[in-house]
Amino acid sequence: MKAASPFSVNKMENRYVDNDEDNYSDASSSLAPNGSVVSTVPDRHGFLGGAQYLNESKHMISANKTIERERKWLNMTANWDKQMIRNFKKVQNRCRKGIPQSIRPRAWLYLTKANKLLDQKKNFYYKLCDQPGDRKWIEDIRKDLHRQFPYHEMFVDNDGTGQKELFNVLKAYTILNPVIGYCQAQAPIAAFLLMHMPAEQAFWCFVAICDDYLSDYYSPGMETLIRDGNILFALLKEREPKIYKLLKKQSIDPIMYMTEWFLCAFTRTLPWPTLLRFWDIFLFDGIKTFFKMGLIMIKISLPEKSYSDLKKRFPTMCETLEALRNPPLHMLEEERIIKKLILLEIPEDTFKYYHIQQSSLRRKTKETKKLRETDVF
Repeated sequence: MKAASPFSVNKMENRYVDNDEDNYSDASSSLAPNGSVVSTVPDRHGFLGGAQYLNESKHMISANKTIERERKWLNMTANWDKQMIRNFKKVQNRCRKGIPQSIRPRAWLYLTKANKLLDQKKNFYYKLCDQPGDRKWIEDIRKDLHRQFPYHEMFVDNDGTGQKELFNVLKAYTILNPVIGYCQAQAPIAAFLLMHMPAEQAFWCFVAICDDYLSDYYSPGMETLIRDGNILFALLKEREPKIYKLLKKQSIDPIMYMTEWFLCAFTRTLPWPTLLRFWDIFLFDGIKTFFKMGLIMIKISLPEKSYSDLKKRFPTMCETLEALRNPPLHMLEEERIIKKLILLEIPEDTFKYYHIQQSSLRRKTKETKKLRETDVF
């Protein structure tokens, strides 16, 4: 299956780079043709340049605090199942504070339950890698390899280990789940996981995310994604009626701006420090985190004092979609947006109500369509 719309090389490539020259003492750097910084030494996340390159974190945590957090997380993962039963809220709070970088691979494995898949099917990943795979999916995967984080040290070389591992992870999934096969939006998620853990672990984490967290998102027709887009729109009507009214008047369907957000799990949308923190929360709280982030993204992209103000600033669909696809960079900074994410609550009953409502509407639409087709014949 192919994605509903093409995903070009990271849209943020030209969007933001911290140009504080004082931080270039240990590495030489130059400007790429698109204006992005290209360094000879990767930043602490492995980026050599491009949109995600960081000269220095603006919110460095002290060494003592980091060590203390690492100790707490090591203790939790040593008795994970008990911790999730007895100290569920504590684990959630620690995810919201941010998982230490050194612990993140292990924590994500436990949060997704991929550690259990890994134990149950040890070395099965390598058996999948040895199989040839479907030629159709293989060709599609190969076309997309060079597009995934091209400024990251893992993927900068077309013949490098990173792209080979990415190919293997994506191919193995098509063999494991031939009904879904490969969707273009899966590639950045797999690449993102490979930056944090070995290929076998990344694969099972990827399987858990595609099959559990994002279940049916990559199915033919993308009905689940469309349903969730409508749920997001219903939540927007409830929370931000002026913005909802503007989008409705301009006939802007959710699928026109939220597809990349949801299908790629925000890996192509958020700055790196924000993305890591977002995933810490997402892997604990689940898909509801997407709706919360979606509402935040819409709100910061279309700020308003009044409906008339909105109409003046965004008079047509063109301006509105451009704003939604390019939110203000300073509003995406880690501390600012994570705070908003934690404070924004969507009651479980509300979420369930809209889920049932949209599922029912889609079922009725299908039945009506089927009846019309029957009448024709």
